[in-house]
Amino acid sequence: MAKGFRRSYRFAIKTSIYVSLFLTGISAVFLIIHDAYSEWALLLYGFSCFIFSFLIIQYRVEAFIYKKIKKIYENVSMLSATPLNPEQVTTDMTSLSQEVQKFAEGKKLEIEALKVRDSYRKEFMGNISHELKTPLFTVQGYIETLLDGAMKDKNVRKQYLSRAAKGVERLVYIVQDLDMITKLETGELSLKPEVFNIVEVVQNVFDLLEMKAAKKNITLTFETPYAPVWVKADKERIQQVMTNLIVNSIKYGKNDGTTEVSIEDHSKKKIIIRVSDNGEGIQKEHIPRLFERFYRVDKSGSRKEGGSGLGLAIVKHLLEAHKERIFVESTYGMGSEFSFTLKKAKKL
Repeated sequence: MAKGFRRSYRFAIKTSIYVSLFLTGISAVFLIIHDAYSEWALLLYGFSCFIFSFLIIQYRVEAFIYKKIKKIYENVSMLSATPLNPEQVTTDMTSLSQEVQKFAEGKKLEIEALKVRDSYRKEFMGNISHELKTPLFTVQGYIETLLDGAMKDKNVRKQYLSRAAKGVERLVYIVQDLDMITKLETGELSLKPEVFNIVEVVQNVFDLLEMKAAKKNITLTFETPYAPVWVKADKERIQQVMTNLIVNSIKYGKNDGTTEVSIEDHSKKKIIIRVSDNGEGIQKEHIPRLFERFYRVDKSGSRKEGGSGLGLAIVKHLLEAHKERIFVESTYGMGSEFSFTLKKAKKL
């Protein structure tokens, strides 16, 4: 009872009592002067004044507050996901202040989120501008040099055209990777799940990247029995995930280092595949943003290694498309481990 007895009613009741007592007192004086005093009539008159005053005061104050607060809501309505209902605003100032505080906190969180997104957007635009600008200017420079007369020399012409072709190739990689991420986000890129041996996929990726690892004298090891491990997923996309993770491991691995792949049981229905290295590692503040497009841990050195800057972003989107998760563990100066899950399957 006490809980439901709002402060708005206390305000209205007290004000109504004051008004009623005042009117009743005036009426009593008037009746006494005219010798028409009646105790019951006076009480009835006082009670009627109280009820009438209470209803008028309660209604008017609620309407007044709602009208004023509604203007505040309207001023920020562009950020509001839910409209203001009259039931939300009463003369109960505690409830009213709670509603306004809740609204203000919600808007504050929205504004902070928008600021973060805007910061990411600016950084993303700067990154993509840099990634596209470098190969474009490279291609432009070689072509302009050839047009200025260098193409008359056969050896120079072949060398410059070869370098320009590499710049165009990098542009193609960036555009293709961006196109893939966009299709994954919009659901346009459909997966083709099949049952396959994940051990065979890892070995194929090792064969493809053996020469790349040899340039830094990095040893590729597979700490898993050669018995087949059957999974159900899109084989081509999972091979791309493995390739991107191992390429990333080689890129940031130290000379004479090791990149190791292992496969373990994660649960009754899933396995977990780990790609670990003893490279430079990743500082903690960078880990939450590793899978953003074009995000670079090393803003200068990593670009020397080439690539589109979208490898980990593609890995994340491909695994999310499979409804799987990816995990990262890293100790700066000691190495990193990327792991992801896949559904087990029986051999057909």
